[in-house]
Amino acid sequence: MILSTAQMLDAEAKAFAEGRTAEELMEQAGSQLAALVRQFHPTPGTCRIFFGKGHNGGDVLVAGRHLAAEGWGIVLEPIFPIAALSPLTATQLSRLPTSIPSQARPLVVLDGILGIGIKGDPREPVATAIHRLNHLREHEAAWVLSADLPSGLRDEAPGDPCVKADVTMAMGFVKSCLGNDHATDFVGRLAVADLPALCAPAGADPAQILTPKTLSLPPRSFDRHKGMSGRVAILAGSRCYPGAARLCSAAAVKAGAGLVTLIVPSDCVATLSASVIPEVMVRALDDFSVLLNEKWDAFGIGPGLGRERDEMICEFLRSCSAPCVVDADALNSLSGQMDVLRENAGQRLLTPHHLEMERLSPCNGRDRRQWLADFVSQYPVTLLLKGARTLIGNNNSPVAFNTSGHPGMASGGMGDVLTGVCAALIAQGRDITDSARLAAWVCGRAAELAIRKNTVSQESLTASDVIAHLGGAFLDLRAGVF
Repeated sequence: MILSTAQMLDAEAKAFAEGRTAEELMEQAGSQLAALVRQFHPTPGTCRIFFGKGHNGGDVLVAGRHLAAEGWGIVLEPIFPIAALSPLTATQLSRLPTSIPSQARPLVVLDGILGIGIKGDPREPVATAIHRLNHLREHEAAWVLSADLPSGLRDEAPGDPCVKADVTMAMGFVKSCLGNDHATDFVGRLAVADLPALCAPAGADPAQILTPKTLSLPPRSFDRHKGMSGRVAILAGSRCYPGAARLCSAAAVKAGAGLVTLIVPSDCVATLSASVIPEVMVRALDDFSVLLNEKWDAFGIGPGLGRERDEMICEFLRSCSAPCVVDADALNSLSGQMDVLRENAGQRLLTPHHLEMERLSPCNGRDRRQWLADFVSQYPVTLLLKGARTLIGNNNSPVAFNTSGHPGMASGGMGDVLTGVCAALIAQGRDITDSARLAAWVCGRAAELAIRKNTVSQESLTASDVIAHLGGAFLDLRAGVF
């Protein structure tokens, strides 16, 4: 669910009318902010707390109290005189241990300066505080966590100035401004604090926010065998682009497919047979139509195929009754024959990035959500529109916003990994749209786990690093991390 400012205020008012207190909600919010800090930074360091007058300030002060109890050094950055604080925020400040300056790393900054519903650009002293906070992130490698929304963000546009957060934790529900295209670089990674006392009012935006609480991964039956985990065929690779095939097929294995076969042109079968992981079977095949008479639970088609077989790819997608994940060069093949998507014999999941989507359907100034909605209203497919805030939708269910991942994923091969994970989940019997949602979150979380190692950064992250951490991402999904 996504709520407007008015809807969020209404949800809070109803909770208070039912006997809940602002302090109760603040304690829950603050404890989850602290838990989110621990998720990304398990080793205590220094936490600088920027807090304003209102309850967002109280939320981050509660978080600071929890972190102080765990050994974090706390540095307070009040924006206003203490006498100007709301009574509850002042109470939370009084409960915080005396701040002890610390130089320990990591440096975490909590942003609780402004809340929802601000009008106009931030004024002094708030503007100076936001500039100082952003300076810490830009020049001192601070990791910034905003409570509910980055201070200065408005529905219509980011304020001047506006906090640039690494992660934003929405309280109870994501607010409408957080999902806007223009907000992405300010919001960063999204997380949602669970506040059970708050209920979405009638008329709330039904969009799904992808978190472990909105996704599911049931346990496997004890008597499971590889046939029950599905047979995946990956149609990928060429002499010029063998790496895409290797990544896609390896990801399908690591995402739990029972059997993975890489279907490649005969002129590169020797190269790929010698370089894929042992769990992948490699088969030379120059005519995809042969596969139409065989039993497969899912196909992944496109990574590294090249453009020499556009007609064959389109005919295969027109005729194949099994679910197909369509990516990369297969999308480019479709761009000249879009009617194929109206003639599908089976379910189709398309996974374009921005430029591939432009070839399928020019954006013409639409926001990403509208772009997706217009496309799936014309074609009977599920669309996963990749980007910093990946969107997933079809014409029969609300759009979903992925929350996981980071800018290190902006490199080659990430889409190949996603295609393999999607195909593996579909082959295991999951709904095609549900598989897309789960795959998007898992790949993003795997990328987050990869850079927790001291030897991997956002700059050095590779698609192979993501594959190596898929197992940890599935574990985190079951554990219910943010």
